[in-house]
Amino acid sequence: QLKHLLEENGFEKSQSSAIVGLLSQVIKESNDVLLKNVVSKSEQEKKMASYKVDMAQLKSELQMIEKTDFAILKAENERLSGEVQKLKQKLNEEISKTQASVKLDMSLEKGRIRDEQAGQQIRIKKDDAKIEKDILSLKTQIETIKLQILQYLFGTITGAGALFLAYMRMFK
Repeated sequence: QLKHLLEENGFEKSQSSAIVGLLSQVIKESNDVLLKNVVSKSEQEKKMASYKVDMAQLKSELQMIEKTDFAILKAENERLSGEVQKLKQKLNEEISKTQASVKLDMSLEKGRIRDEQAGQQIRIKKDDAKIEKDILSLKTQIETIKLQILQYLFGTITGAGALFLAYMRMFK
């Protein structure tokens, strides 16, 4: 029919035959291409079943990996907890050693301070004794000077009295 319609519209018989042949070939090729891309229902069901099996296997593998990872993490956590406990113990030992060392240093320092203080007390006593000795020496010197002054004063007063009496006798 298409061939007759083309001939009625001015195409020659050979031209209309060629056009109809080309169109039928294009339609056939398009149909083949479409059929290649279209999947039948049974193939689709097979693929879906295959995907479900694959998904179940994947889920199973993921659960297995998750359990394995959890076990590994738990073991690592326990190992780290053990290390933390060891570090705590070591830290406590170091603190104890440091405290003992500080106590020893403080005790030694107290002893040194006591020794130094005793030495200072001895020096203070020596200085006190020297000061007492110097004070006694000064008191002795002052008493000696007082005695000498009294002697000179007595001698001077006696001499002045004698002069006065001599003067009085002379002019009397």
